[in-house]
Formats: sequence, C-alpha cells, structure tokens
Amino acid sequence: MEEMVLVLDFGSQYTQLIARRIRELNVYCEIHPWNKIPEITANVKAVILSGSPFSVRDEQAPQPDLSQIKGKLPLLGVCFGAQYLANQFGGEVLPSKIREYGRANLTFVNENFPLTKDIPDNSQVWMSHGDTIATIPENYEIICSTADVKVAGYHINGEQTYGIQFHPEVYHSTDGATLLKNFIVDIAGFSQSWTPDSFVEQTVSELKAKLGNDKVVLGLSGGVDSSVAAMLLNKAIGQNLYCIFVDNGLLRKNEFEEVLENYKGLGLNVKGVDAKDDFYTELKGLTDPEAKRKAIGKVFVDTFDKEANLIEDVSWLAQGTIYPDVIESVSATGGPSATIKSHHNVGGLPDYMKLKIVEPLRSLFKDEVRRVGRSMNMPQELLGRHPFPGPGLGIRILGDVTAEKVRILQEVDHIFISGLKREGLYDQVWQAGSILLPVQSVGVMGDERTYENAVALRAVTSTDGMTADWSHLPYEFLAKVSNDIINKVKGINRVTYDISSKPPATIEWE
Repeated sequence: MEEMVLVLDFGSQYTQLIARRIRELNVYCEIHPWNKIPEITANVKAVILSGSPFSVRDEQAPQPDLSQIKGKLPLLGVCFGAQYLANQFGGEVLPSKIREYGRANLTFVNENFPLTKDIPDNSQVWMSHGDTIATIPENYEIICSTADVKVAGYHINGEQTYGIQFHPEVYHSTDGATLLKNFIVDIAGFSQSWTPDSFVEQTVSELKAKLGNDKVVLGLSGGVDSSVAAMLLNKAIGQNLYCIFVDNGLLRKNEFEEVLENYKGLGLNVKGVDAKDDFYTELKGLTDPEAKRKAIGKVFVDTFDKEANLIEDVSWLAQGTIYPDVIESVSATGGPSATIKSHHNVGGLPDYMKLKIVEPLRSLFKDEVRRVGRSMNMPQELLGRHPFPGPGLGIRILGDVTAEKVRILQEVDHIFISGLKREGLYDQVWQAGSILLPVQSVGVMGDERTYENAVALRAVTSTDGMTADWSHLPYEFLAKVSNDIINKVKGINRVTYDISSKPPATIEWE
C-alpha cells in the first residue's frame, strides 16, 4: 500500500490546501473527518491536525481520539490542532487580547529543531485565530514566536509531535512549503515516490485485478476528468470499456463532432448518441435552475441506461469522480452539508441500474488529473480544456431553454472562446463562458431601433474553483469580442462583462 499522510479535518476552510501542498511534495495523503478516524495501518506514517471554525473552549468543540497517534507517529497540529494539543494535555488556551488574522512575521525561530530548519527569523506567516495558547505543558518547548503570539510553534519533548499557530499551507506563508517538507520528508521520512507515472502504473494494475474480463460502461462528457478516467480504463481492459458520449443539445458549437473525433483518435471504444430532442422536450417551459438541472439529469440517466442495456453482460459503471467531490460529500462536523446546487452526475444511480461503480480518479485533485493525463501523452487540447458544467448551456441560458436560444448562445460562446485562444488568453483563464440573459434592451443598428437580447461574458482565474476572481482581460480584446458578437449573432444587441468574484458570486450564474 502507498505510504500516506493522514489529515484529520476539523472543518477548516484550508484543509484541502494542506492536502494539495503535501501532494506537491510527491507524497500521498488523505483527508478524513476527525470523528471518523480510519484504522491506523502500517502505511500511515504521519498525521496532521487541521484548523477549525471552533474554539477549543467551546462545549461542542471536536474531541478526537488520538490514542493510536500521539507519541506513536509524527504529528503536526495546525492552528486549532496546535491549540487542542496544548489545551488537552496540561496547557491553557484563552481568548486573544489581539486577534491575529492575515499576515504576521516570526520574530523568533529556533532552527535547532527539524521542523523549523531553514525558516528565517523574519519569515511571513498567515494567521487566522481568535484564541491564543497562554501556557504550554511542562514537556513542551517553544520553537517560534511572532510579536503578538509567543507560542507560534512548539515541540513536545520525547515525541515527534509539533504544533504551529499559523497556516503553512496558505501561499501567504512564504516558507510554509519548507516547513511542510521538513515535517513530511525530514521528520516522517517519506520517500516522495508518489508521481503521476507511479499513479498510472499502480492504478492500471489495480483496475486489471479488480475488473478482470468484465465489461465497463462510461459516460464521457468531453471534459478532463471523464477523459483521463477513460484512458486509464482503456489501458487496463481495452475494448471491454464501452464509452457513451451523449449530445444533450446543450454542448458548445461543433463540440459533439469534434470531441467524438478526438476520442476515436485516442483509440477509445466510443459511441455518440444524439438525444437533443429528448432534452429539449423535457426542458420545455422550465425556468427554475434546480428544475432544469433535475430534468437534464433525468434524461441523461434514461438515455445512458437505454444505451448501456444494449451492451451484453456489462457489470460496471465508471465515473470521473475526483477527490474534492469525495471530500465535500462528508461534513467534518458530522452534520449535513449545505446544497448550493445539484449536479446530474453526482449522487449515484437509480435503483434499476444494477451496476457496480469504479472510480479511478477518486483520490486525485483536478490539477493532478491533468498531470496524470500528460504522463499518458494525452493531447494538451483535451487536458487544457476549461471546466464545463454537466448541464452545459442549459444553466447558461437564464429562464426557459429552447433550441433557438441554444443556437444563439453557441454562436456567442464560439466567438468568445475562439477569441481567447487566438489572442493567447485561453490558458491564462481558469474558466470562461457566455450567459444568455432573460432581458431585452433597446439598441440602434443602422438607422433602425432594435429590441433584442443581452449576453454576459464570464471569465475567472482560480487554482481549484473553490474561490475565483474575475479575469482582467484587456479592454481592447473585450471591445473586439463585443463588436464581433453584436455584428455576427442575430438577436444580440448588448454585451456585458461579469466582474464578480467567488465568493460571493458563483462561477456559473445558475
């Protein structure tokens, strides 16, 4: 089994960042809720305790069972994790007289400890806490401080246990990567052997053993996740993988034909299904975003089920589920997670589809999926594609969906995306798209008054989609795209550009 870092999640907004930073060191890690600690097997070589929105002084604060961890494995407490290890074992945590949020600088660093090796005295760190460690137990030793926080970090004598009050996983902690490497490599002794090539080799081997000669069906979307999942499965079982690519009538212009051709060029056993009319019929008259998503999901499942039943003796359904989907389905506090919006490819299958599930990417983040695809020599055009919502243009047309509205938005979107690629801006943007607004506005075209549709263009920068900022595209580019859209797309006389960040706005409008 792969050697692993176990990250116990107490509900911090930064927990996924801890995992991502560890993965960047070519070390495998998993996030688990603090109240669902998995069995500590021999491959678990270190544990990290995350931050939390709770105070250790709260009655409902997490109380993890660390009896199989503390003093037995290298252990690092971050923020809440550090306060918990101090408070629980004889120290005292009190409300801060000066709360620290944001940037701070270390004023003292004891480099004699392996955790703080190569961390300079003035290193910038990122703080986010309202409590402070007032006193530490007798066998604890301070290893770093800031001007306002004396116990910014400590070590427990006789153990490989450390606590730090700041967040090394956040980019604003300038030496955070060094500190994590010190803990993971120097203290815990990881070999840094978890690479894209090793992932492909191990995953293909596991898939061969798991699937044998069974047949697998996979719904391709044209996106990165399902495409990389398909290539891994193709390496493992070849023609026993049956791929289905459904045209729901909500794809981008020419996307169905182009993507289908790309898949066949990769040697995949793929069938294209034109189901546009079925989707348009189900969507007729629907304006509520959730109702539209559910309708699109229903028709997709029905279409996929019909096609899957044409394959004799199929046993497995493959999905492109990735690690953030898995993490976000489990609440760190044990309570229900809020539903912002539903996705038709999340939540499993209806009861009548009796297939076992295989998810080759469920341990990977999105950027890791792309790296795995590159290691299999997949074309950059496919791996570099922007994320595209499962319901497609159906949730970029505000209000009811018709074939004519789809046609208009496809033309607008084609001009926008083609322009980004032509001007070398596409790869600088995390995601871009066009939204057809449910309003009409007055315009003048030639000598005539017009009363036509308005569209919004949306382009954002991000690392993982969890937060995003609007892309500062050149004014000249936006002016040209706007002019091209209004001149070339009949039915549009006004173009706007969305400059909202996430949060508070989501990337998609519905």
